[in-house]
Order: sequence, then structure tokens, then C-alpha cells
Amino acid sequence: MDANRRPRAGRTSLRWKIAGLAAATAALTAAAVGALVHVWTAHDIHDRARARAFNAVYAAADVHRRTGALTEGARLDPPDLPAPLRDPADGARHTAYDPRTEGNVGPSVWAAQRTGGPGSPVLAVQVNMSSELHTLRRLDATMTAASLAALAAATPLAFYGAGLVSRRLRRVSATAARISAGDLDARTGPAKGRDEVAEIAATVDGMADSLARRLRTERQFTADVAHELRTPVGGLLAAADLLPPGETEDLLRARVRDLRGLVEDLLEISRLDAGAERPVCVRVPLGAVVAEAVARTGLDTEVTTARPEPPDAETATAEPAPAVETDPRRLERIVANLVVNAHRHGAAPVRVTVRDRTVVVRDHGPGFPADLLLHGPRRFHTGAAERGSGHGLGLTIATGQARLLGAELLFGNAPDGGAVATLRLPA
Repeated sequence: MDANRRPRAGRTSLRWKIAGLAAATAALTAAAVGALVHVWTAHDIHDRARARAFNAVYAAADVHRRTGALTEGARLDPPDLPAPLRDPADGARHTAYDPRTEGNVGPSVWAAQRTGGPGSPVLAVQVNMSSELHTLRRLDATMTAASLAALAAATPLAFYGAGLVSRRLRRVSATAARISAGDLDARTGPAKGRDEVAEIAATVDGMADSLARRLRTERQFTADVAHELRTPVGGLLAAADLLPPGETEDLLRARVRDLRGLVEDLLEISRLDAGAERPVCVRVPLGAVVAEAVARTGLDTEVTTARPEPPDAETATAEPAPAVETDPRRLERIVANLVVNAHRHGAAPVRVTVRDRTVVVRDHGPGFPADLLLHGPRRFHTGAAERGSGHGLGLTIATGQARLLGAELLFGNAPDGGAVATLRLPA
């Protein structure tokens, strides 16, 4: 997977997002239910208090009309009567809510009516709502505690459930990353469930199957073409040897050698693709192998072997040249391809630096194109016109051989211009 497309290190896990969303939903649901219960209960308390006050003043008015006496709780023209009830416009009964709190009497509902015609005393009854409102506050506290308890229980369950989904998605993501890295045998396995995650997993597996089939077809075609061309190219080279010496013979032999080199490159790529190659590793001096590989190219290239810094003066003279355990033939192939690519597509001077287990090949040309830096080398693709002519096989073979050796081959551009290829051999 390309580094620019990897998830950021500081990303928030989907598990936390789902758990947070579930917790927020549970909290909003609990708040909505609590508010609804509070409003409905408060409305019911007020309705019941108005009904009690209405019935009480009705009974008190009947007793006062028949006997002239006042029932318990009934008063005539009380001074604390709410203003809307002090002068009833008719003989009907009226109620009013009084939010005032005095002593043990909290918010209450008043009911009042005149005892006779206009100007007669006003009979009033007060119904205290303190106990009901206290019950309402206790209900609110109970609802709040129950909501918090439910939220505390729901959040771990949501976190656990989100973890199941997150693990499945991470598995699909890991499989996609392996496929992107070239492991075409990677699969997510049998789908569990019938949800969207299972559909994504099945889609990734189907994509990998399709991609593997196409690549197998392409590799088989490349191998077949290379094998079929090998015999006629050999015949051409033999026929060229029969031509009389001259400019035409030299030109033909050069073109046939180029064609034979292309066929050999295609065969090498097909063997690498098929996994038929196996490295034969021995311990060799890295600097000497690199110098020999560069010399065989016949190109003017500066080779520098930088030895590790000695820890003290006593070991400075006894420090051996860097040595590695690798396949020297494949290592020479990688270095030669990088040097030839630097001369063909870059500009002089071309320098090769060996330090510890690292080989750096640098030129001073236009540098690697952005497409190659983003996607890596691709066969028959040079990336940009200014990179010159070529088949794009040299870097492809170098990358395949480096992967076979377990080495890391990186491509970049120097800040002051020029392409830089860095080969890091494994310990």
C-alpha cells in the first residue's frame, strides 16, 4: 500500500465511533423519555389538584348555602387569594395555580366562587401540591439514576458489539493491504453473516480472484512469448555471424543482441513472477561485489565504499570491509540494472555509494517521475518522456530480485536534482 494512502496514525477507531454513537443515542433516548415522563406526570398532578380544588369548593359552597358554616379548608375572602380569583365575574367556580411557597405550604391550586350575588363574599379552597411535587422530584431522580445505570450498561455492550464489526473491517483492510502489496493469494475467508461487512469481504475476495486471473494470464503470455522468441532470436544471431564484415553486419548484430537481451529479461521476469527462482546465499564483501557489477557495465561510474566509523583508534586499521550474506549473482544484477538505468535515463555524474548494508545509486538527471515514485516500477512503462527510451524492465527486474533477496529497494529524488535508488540488504 502506498504510504500516502495509509490511515493516519492519530485516527479515531471505528470501534470508538460506534460505541460513542450508541452511547449518545442511549443518552438522548433516556433524556427524551425522562422529559416526557416528567411533563406528563406534572400535567397529571396539576389536573388532579384542580379537580380536587374544584370539588372541594363545590362541596363547601353547598354546605355554606344550607347551613352557613364553613367546611375544613374553606375560607371567605382570604387575603392570600390569587388576584384572578378575588373578583369572580359570575357565580361560577374558577381555579388558579399559585406558585408561592409559604412555610409548609408549597405551590398550590385555588378554587373560588361567590357565595351569592355580586358583592357577596368569595368562598375559596386551597389544595397544597407539596407532596405531589415532592413525589415528582423523586421520580425525576429515579429516572435519572435508571438512565445513568442503563447508559453504563449499554456503553460496554455497544463497545463490545462495535469491536466485533471493527475486527471484521480490520481483517478486510489487512487482506486488501496484502493484495495491494502483491500477495494475490490473500483472502478474507468465508463471510460471516449477511451484512454490509460480509459484502465488502466478498467483494475484496472477488476482486483478488479477478486480479489474480488477469495477472496469471499476463504472466503466462509473457512467458510464452519469451520462450517462443528465444529460438528464432538465437537463429538470427547465428545467421548474423555468417554475414560479411561491415557496417550492416555490425548494425544487425547490435539489434539482434538487443532483441536477445529483451527476451532474456522477459524470461527472467516470468521466472520471478512464477516464484521459480531461489537465492543461493553466501557471505561476500559487499563493496567488492558492487564494484565488480559496476565494472561489468562498462559505464563511467564512480564507486565509493564508506567503511563504518571505528569506535577508537586501535580498531581503525583492523576494520574489515562491509560483508553481507546474500546471492552475489542477483546482487550484481540489481546493481547493474540500477547503474544502466541511471546512465540511460539520467545524467552524469553517476555515483554508487556502499555503506554497511546499503547501496545508493544516484544520477544528476531529471529524477524519477512521480508516477514511478507513487506506484513503483512497471514493465514497459518508463513514466515520463524525459526519462528517455526503454522498456521499463530494468527497474522491474531489480525490484523482483531485491524482493527475492529479502532486501528493500527504494526510489526517490535528491533535493538538488537527480534520481536516487537505495538498496538495503537484510541483516
